[in-house]
Amino acid sequence: MNYLREFNIVSMILRLALAFLCGGMIGMERGKRGRAAGLRTHILVCLGAAMTVMTGLFAVQTLKVNSDPLRIGAQVISGIGFLGVGTILITGNTHVKGLTTAAGLWTTAAIGLAIGIGYYEAAIICTAICVLTIVYLSRFENVVVGKNRNIELYIEIKDVNKANEVVDIITSKGNKISRLEITPARSGIVNSLGLEVTLLFGKGVEKKQVIQEIAEIPDVSFAIEIK
Repeated sequence: MNYLREFNIVSMILRLALAFLCGGMIGMERGKRGRAAGLRTHILVCLGAAMTVMTGLFAVQTLKVNSDPLRIGAQVISGIGFLGVGTILITGNTHVKGLTTAAGLWTTAAIGLAIGIGYYEAAIICTAICVLTIVYLSRFENVVVGKNRNIELYIEIKDVNKANEVVDIITSKGNKISRLEITPARSGIVNSLGLEVTLLFGKGVEKKQVIQEIAEIPDVSFAIEIK
């Protein structure tokens, strides 16, 4: 095992292969969810981080450069921020998305650094925990926090004077509105009004049923989910 922690051709191949696998395991789940940073991005981040540390080790141990071998690798943690920022989106509804992907990229870089320095055990365990957190805790969060009962809707009202009545009807059905924004009517119909709402609907109710019930309110022209 100590041989694999030394800087040689075998340990180099092992570290790059492990970086490929660990980065791929985390990126696979993000790719399935259609995130901008998916399988290839996470693999490249992990490989790049591992390569950075190994370059520092090579410079000091082989080329005998008088420097800190971790100096180059230390820049990865701060430098990965630009890539993480690119995955964070502020939608038109002022909602922030992509934080989990950005955090995953940062963790993937840290895993790559650990692999590059030869800390295999921590890298593998961290990868397993990271995958479990992203895949399974999201389901747990949906059940406990109720995130799976949140829905973003655009509702168009026929008459601007009926806005309060429509909101009262929606909330009287056991729904809770956590965010409401008044916008111009997307249809362009005169005297119409648009509402963008974040709605928490009741347990045991299907999302399609909620949308249909809102769309059938007499003063509502239509209701659609905002993706």
